[in-house]
Amino acid sequence: MVPDTTTSPRTGRQELLTALGEIEERVLWLSAATIDHANRVRPNPTGLKVGGHQASCASMVSIMTTLWFHELTADDRVSVKPHASPALHAVNHLLGDLPADALTTLRSFGGLQSYPSRTKDPDPVDYSTGSVGIGATAPIWGALARRYVEGRFPGAGTGRQYALLGDAELDEGACWEAVQDPMVAGLGEVVWIVDLNRQSLDRVVPALSAERLAGMFEAAGWQVLTLKYGEQLTELFSRPGGEALRTRLDTMGNPEYQRLLRCTPAELRERLPGTGSTREPLERLIATLDDDALHSAVRNLGGHDLGALLDAYAAIDDTRPTVILAYTVKGRGLHSEGHPQNHSSLLTRDQLADLATRTGADLDDPWRPLPADSAAARLCAERAEELRRPPVERITPPPVPTDFGRTPGGTGTTQQAFGRALLDLSRGAPEAAARVVTVSPDVSSSTNLGGWLNKVGVWSPTERVNWFADDAETILHWRENPTGQHVELGIAETNLVGLLGELGATWSRWGQPLLPIGIMYDPFVNRALEPWQFGIYAGGQSLLVGTPSGVTLAPEGGAHQSITTPSLGLEQPGCTTWEPAFAQDTEWCVLAALSLLGRPDGGSAYLRLSTRPVDQSLAAVPADPAARERRRRQAVAGAYGLRRAEGAPDVTLAAMGAMVPEALAAADRLASLGVAADVVCVTSPGLLFRATQARRGLDDAPQWVLDQAFPADRAAPLVTLLDGHPHTLAFLGTVHNTPVAPLGVTHFGQSGALDEVYRHHGIDTESVVRAALDLTHRP
Repeated sequence: MVPDTTTSPRTGRQELLTALGEIEERVLWLSAATIDHANRVRPNPTGLKVGGHQASCASMVSIMTTLWFHELTADDRVSVKPHASPALHAVNHLLGDLPADALTTLRSFGGLQSYPSRTKDPDPVDYSTGSVGIGATAPIWGALARRYVEGRFPGAGTGRQYALLGDAELDEGACWEAVQDPMVAGLGEVVWIVDLNRQSLDRVVPALSAERLAGMFEAAGWQVLTLKYGEQLTELFSRPGGEALRTRLDTMGNPEYQRLLRCTPAELRERLPGTGSTREPLERLIATLDDDALHSAVRNLGGHDLGALLDAYAAIDDTRPTVILAYTVKGRGLHSEGHPQNHSSLLTRDQLADLATRTGADLDDPWRPLPADSAAARLCAERAEELRRPPVERITPPPVPTDFGRTPGGTGTTQQAFGRALLDLSRGAPEAAARVVTVSPDVSSSTNLGGWLNKVGVWSPTERVNWFADDAETILHWRENPTGQHVELGIAETNLVGLLGELGATWSRWGQPLLPIGIMYDPFVNRALEPWQFGIYAGGQSLLVGTPSGVTLAPEGGAHQSITTPSLGLEQPGCTTWEPAFAQDTEWCVLAALSLLGRPDGGSAYLRLSTRPVDQSLAAVPADPAARERRRRQAVAGAYGLRRAEGAPDVTLAAMGAMVPEALAAADRLASLGVAADVVCVTSPGLLFRATQARRGLDDAPQWVLDQAFPADRAAPLVTLLDGHPHTLAFLGTVHNTPVAPLGVTHFGQSGALDEVYRHHGIDTESVVRAALDLTHRP
């Protein structure tokens, strides 16, 4: 137990604990009643299960009560575990941030979300949670993002970043990837509070050991505070037989302990003493307790002891991250408490009525407020005022240029072009470049970020000595200081996209927009997909760059050849995907992506780049300024006509990214066979798909790009070609309802030379020619 150091400026400790106890009971009631209303009161004509988690809320009630109604400041932020969302809404209701009628809308269309959502819930939610592990780690990246913003654009303030998570959530590897990252050890504002109820969805967790968890956190440099027993048990430990009681409880397995919670007092007197050396002293000790005292003592855990929780908050060391391991009972205070299958169980009507009686609520008027003259109501009003945040004044991001005005020549890759675009931005638009922050998982040098990194430096909370500054053979200058604009994490892509999401949310949290760019190997985008998606869902706007990509990584073999990432980009809501073929297109798309960031009407983007050297003259960028601007608009909108055959075409070749040279070579071959081919360079399948949906009245996206890239008077059978899954572009046949032959990659790759690998997957020039001849029915 941590020392008792908490005092209250408003009232004495006992009066404070009494008021907190009344609020605790009301939060327990409101969370249970909100779920009950969604499942049993609100009409449900479909008969589908609505669901909710009364037991998961109950185990968090004490923790959330002490946090919101005593500990938090207006600068603090809290991530609440997904299944405790009704408890969060109950807290917000008591603070006056959610009207009572909103509590009747849980899990209804347009109502309170199933899990906390920054963008969809009507009341204050600091972090969106849902998938376990993501909500736990988000405050870590939120803390880092706040520090970065405050160091460059003051106004983000201070404040702790709390994560309230369940113990089973620690099974997620993403939690430990974040805990041990070198960047995290100095984030003293990070506080995790683990709801250690020893249950998962299906069962009591048999081997959960708080001591093992504590050791893992301590090894990563975290402060560990363990709240195992409450005041009543602690007092019993000091009596004769108390040490035997402590030993018995400490050595008891989780399932056996949980079974005690379901026992009558008579059964407890038989089971609790056990069969070993503790039995006799324990029998004597519990003989001194009446049934009520024995019943309450067994479930008197630290995570439900309001005083112990306040003491733990007071003991937090703000120089390093802290984890509070708070032992709790799942379903505490409900008839289902401690039952191994209580995860989504619902109280019966009679049980709910009993809960109303015990908590001073009214079953017939479930949203009745606390008595206005009560200490609890006064405390709620005081805390509402103290936690009120001033409106965020949002700064408009600096304008991003659309074109640097030069045309790349020679041979180059889109990955190289990306690095040059960042450097050109720093020279041509320094105000916009000042808001760029790049993030990578230890791949800066291999993704052409070296020039940018040498120019802007590496971000660190404090300045660090660069011991290789005087080494003439060192090309990458690793200057770490608080003004750097690149954040280097360990090799964990989930950490990268977690930080990316929080850097992309600073415009809405503190009004300071950043232009965050994450760079990773494209084959590992799949690994980072879920937290990346969740960051976008939560309102984080960022640019994710996947490079190098596809089976074009021929020598790397199948393990490093991405297949599905183009279609992932096509399908991701709130995200525009580009896969440019040429350096000029890359520059235009990067600038377009950056212009989307940091604004209420903005969004995220994904660029898929390649290390294949391509002759840049193939881009045939128009020299005339008006024609150049027309090409730029088309490239940013999704596609442009790269080559038009004389007269009406017999076939159209629509190619994307690294495969455009194959399409051009195939067009030349077809021309020699008397087959006229148009070549369309596709830069964004997602934007083209939205345009086709808009034609059907299913989207509000602009449609003009379809008319310019695929004009109706040049409609012809279509061959689509990309270094990725062919279904990504297969929908283009619907533009004019033409036959389509989609070519792409549908199985794992092979090592080898580029021509061998392309031939193996049927995306080489020969395969394009054959597909075109088949479509045009040539002999």
